[in-house]
Amino acid sequence: MSLFSSPSKRQLNLGIMILRVIVGAVFVMHGGQKLFVYGFDGVAGAFGQMGIPMPQILGPFVAFVEFFGGLALIFGLLNRLAALGIASTMIVAILQVHLKNGFFAPKGFEFPLSLLASTIALAVTGAGDWSLDALIGKKTRTAKVESKREQFRRAA
Repeated sequence: MSLFSSPSKRQLNLGIMILRVIVGAVFVMHGGQKLFVYGFDGVAGAFGQMGIPMPQILGPFVAFVEFFGGLALIFGLLNRLAALGIASTMIVAILQVHLKNGFFAPKGFEFPLSLLASTIALAVTGAGDWSLDALIGKKTRTAKVESKREQFRRAA
């Protein structure tokens, strides 16, 4: 592998899969913490203290988006939808909570920005060939081809 050559399809799929699984695991953990450690009341209270509007609704909603969106990323199921949902939570987190604290961690926006960029990249690229999206897409395409063949046979 040369440092200056374009990646192979296998390398691209490996890179996308690694990104999906790691970013997905981060969000499963964050969403799981909100769901199973803090609970809806704890999350709503924290969101209220951070000035996020409608904390009783948005707190649990964000917990579900992060937890189930993270699982979706890991398995590559509805990858673009999950990535966009998670990206939207990062935009709100950056604007409502982290931006006022500057760039650097632990309270700044550098980590949420990295997660935002990762989820946007996954929304743009899709889940890659090593995913449930690809498996479902392949089955759907095969069924469409078979349907077209059957229509052609009937017409002939």
